[in-house]
Amino acid sequence: MPKIVDPEARRRAVAEAVFRVSARDGLEHASLRSIAREAGLAIGSVRHYFRDHAELMIFAMDELARRVGERIRMHAERLLSPDPGIDRRAAAQELLEEFLPLDAARHEQATLVLAFTTAARTRPELRSRVAEWDENSRAVITRVLREAHRMGSLPNDTDIPLESLRLTALIDGLTLQAVLRPDHMSPATMRRVLRRHLDTLKNA
Repeated sequence: MPKIVDPEARRRAVAEAVFRVSARDGLEHASLRSIAREAGLAIGSVRHYFRDHAELMIFAMDELARRVGERIRMHAERLLSPDPGIDRRAAAQELLEEFLPLDAARHEQATLVLAFTTAARTRPELRSRVAEWDENSRAVITRVLREAHRMGSLPNDTDIPLESLRLTALIDGLTLQAVLRPDHMSPATMRRVLRRHLDTLKNA
């Protein structure tokens, strides 16, 4: 009896192979052939699920965004819950920390995001996805600051768009340093810098 294959599960398995090859060897080495080998498939099987390399890369980017989004949504639901017993300052920091490479899984994801972002400079088919990542991240950060402002945790005259840009730049900078120099930018340091920045917003 022929083996029944779930097409979506197989596509995600191939995306996993993209992640492993890219994290280990760099995105420039994530060819269809190397990805097929990593996934334990014939290259023809990969082509059965993806028309070409560009379609596979776009799917992998969407899968990466989906995983990060699931974690962020969990924290957002807690932050926006009407439960009066929730420590919203702590909830906001925990949500923002999801953007930082604070453990092995998030470090690998940050490495992949940086790789795709860099590749998009010379690969037009990736640019719209990178722009969407940036817009979605900024929207989440803006939502966090607006909620803090609504709850009275920020001064009345806080410039939310400007502070969103500033906080986004801080998170991007910490992430870049942690990916390029993990021995220099530890999780504890990133948490401390983020906490200090949030304190300056509150006391402005």
